[in-house]
Amino acid sequence: MNTPPIPTRRGAAAARLEAPGLAARALAVKAVDGVLGQDIALEDAFEGASLEPRDLALARMIAGVSMRRYGSIGTILDSLLARGMPRKSGPLEAILITAAAQILFLDVPDHAAVDLAVRLARQDDRAQAFSGLANAVLRKVSASKEERLAALPAEADTPAWLFERWRRHYGEATAQAIIAVQRVEPALDLTVKADAAGWAARLGGRVLPTESLRLSHAGPIRALEGYEEGAWWVQDAAAALPARLLGTVEGLRVADLCAAPGGKTAQLAAAGARVTAVDRSEARLQRLTENLKRLDLSAEVVVSDVLAWKAEPFDAILLDAPCSATGTIRRHPDVAWSKSAHDIGAVADLQRRMLSRMAGLLKPGGLLVYCTCSLEAEEGEQQIAQFLERNDRFRLEPVTAAEIGGLEGAVTPEGALRTLPSLLPDEDPAMAGMDGFFAARLRYLG
Repeated sequence: MNTPPIPTRRGAAAARLEAPGLAARALAVKAVDGVLGQDIALEDAFEGASLEPRDLALARMIAGVSMRRYGSIGTILDSLLARGMPRKSGPLEAILITAAAQILFLDVPDHAAVDLAVRLARQDDRAQAFSGLANAVLRKVSASKEERLAALPAEADTPAWLFERWRRHYGEATAQAIIAVQRVEPALDLTVKADAAGWAARLGGRVLPTESLRLSHAGPIRALEGYEEGAWWVQDAAAALPARLLGTVEGLRVADLCAAPGGKTAQLAAAGARVTAVDRSEARLQRLTENLKRLDLSAEVVVSDVLAWKAEPFDAILLDAPCSATGTIRRHPDVAWSKSAHDIGAVADLQRRMLSRMAGLLKPGGLLVYCTCSLEAEEGEQQIAQFLERNDRFRLEPVTAAEIGGLEGAVTPEGALRTLPSLLPDEDPAMAGMDGFFAARLRYLG
């Protein structure tokens, strides 16, 4: 069994971690350490890992919970580290966070989480001097976990600046509902090419009102029935809605801008559109191309910056603009801790510039759907209101609840789409919710 490389004091031989479960913990530590150093996104941290499926799943679970409950874990660890996190201690912080995540939130024996964390610290040249500290701190976490968790506020796992924004914009009750959903690992959503009910029966899932298929406890995605034959693709239920706002696209030339990783491109191609998928990232477009091949769908793929790209006008455009991605925290918990208020202003400016290019790419009478996976008004409601004030050649075409599975709560008073993570409640928290998205449908008058 191959294991992830970590620096050790005994060289390559010691890197073959023999203790059961240690390889999974090592990979989780490596992932969390990379996220904390802002070297990698959590979703990319496991690319190329060669662990056994069971160990890989455990590593993903530990790292995911570590970031999902990062605020709570950090608060508890800070209270136990009188002098703060030691400097120049290598992966010690990630070792403590992942071990605390197991003790506090996972069904793992506390003694095993402590022992394996201490082993990892001892095998790292920088962290080995603090292995005793790790042992003492984690034992204290274990001994007092119930009372320490009970003392934390509900919003502990959301950065204060972000929670305050949501409270101001959505109100206290909705803000609390959003963060409650984000504390739970979500189910897997699929978009099915055909016969969603049939695939729900075969995969043991349920069809949502929005027509997405939702699975719990799915296991490895590639092992699911229908993956190899290209019957479906992974796509959050909310992410599947913007493409539907273009209506019937069969035979139309449609541009999917900022298209990677390609879920919306696949939707449009499956609906019969002649799709041009544009993205500035060649690597992400390669993944899109591979997905289309598996799904037996086709699209023209273009590597380009949307701001510089020129083409003959299209019948319709789907602009999934770069954004802060705060609506995806339930699936990508590291986003909460990697963004700042400054990021929101920067992406809002980029969105404005992208929207200003749309008139030159649309035929008169064509439709533009602008969307972002953000909960921030500057990237959604305010962005479109300001755009319409500047551009009298575009008109908002209101979204109806019937178009989106009857989700009346997802239609704004102005007629835009606004999904929240707290939508689609369910008795099983893991089966509830959806990503936070904004979408507006605009008609170009020419």
